[in-house]
Amino acid sequence: MLRTLLLTTLMSLSISVPAVFAETKPADTAKAPENASSADKPTEDKSTAVSTPDKPADAASSAKVETRDVAKFFDESFNDMKEELETAKTDGKKGLLIMFEMDECPFCHRMKTTVLNRSDIQDYYKENFRIVTVDIEGDVELTNFKGEATTQKDFALKEFRVRATPVFQFIGLDGEPIKNARLTGATKDADEFMLFGKYVADKKNEDTPFSKFKREQGGDAASGDAAKADDAKS
Repeated sequence: MLRTLLLTTLMSLSISVPAVFAETKPADTAKAPENASSADKPTEDKSTAVSTPDKPADAASSAKVETRDVAKFFDESFNDMKEELETAKTDGKKGLLIMFEMDECPFCHRMKTTVLNRSDIQDYYKENFRIVTVDIEGDVELTNFKGEATTQKDFALKEFRVRATPVFQFIGLDGEPIKNARLTGATKDADEFMLFGKYVADKKNEDTPFSKFKREQGGDAASGDAAKADDAKS
C-alpha cells in the first residue's frame, strides 16, 4: 500500500515539472516578436522624418521662379546715358548695366527667352542696377556719359568696341566701365548670369576675374580642371 502511494506521488511530480517549463516557454517566445516590432517602428518613423520635409522645400523653390515679359528686365530709356547714370544714383543703384544687342542675334534671343525673362533674374538685377539696351547697328541718336551726342552704333563700336553680341557691360556710378564687369556672349544658363550679377554687386570683381570666381564657387568644374592643368604646365 505504501509502495503504491509513493509511485503515485512520483508520477504526479514528473508530470507537473514539465508542465511548468512548458508554460514559461510561450512567454519568452511572445516577447521576441514584440521587441522586433518595436525596433522596426522607429526606423520607419526616421525615414519619414527625413524624406517628408525635403519635398515641400523643392516644390516651394520651383514655385518662386516664373516667366515674365522680357521687357520688364529693362528700364525705360531715352538714350541719354548721362541721365541714366543720374537716375541710377537717385534710385540707390550700384551701377548701370548696358546690354549691347542687335536684331537677328540668336544668342541675344536665347538670353531673352531663357534667362532675362525669369522672375528671379529680373528681381535681383533690377534691385541692384539700372538696366538699358543699345542696338549696335542703330542710327538712333544717343547722348554718351560725357553729355556728347552720338549714335547707338558709334557709341557701341567706338566707345566700347563691341563687335559681337550680346555684350553685358556694367558701368559704375562715376560713368566708367567697372573692372572685370564685362560679359560677351550668352551664359550657359540662368545660374551663371545670376552669379555674374552677384559677382559685381558684391564687388568680388575688384580682386578676381569672373572665370576664377566661377571656379571658386564650383560653377565650372571643367574649367577649373583645365586651369589646374595649365598651371601645372607653367
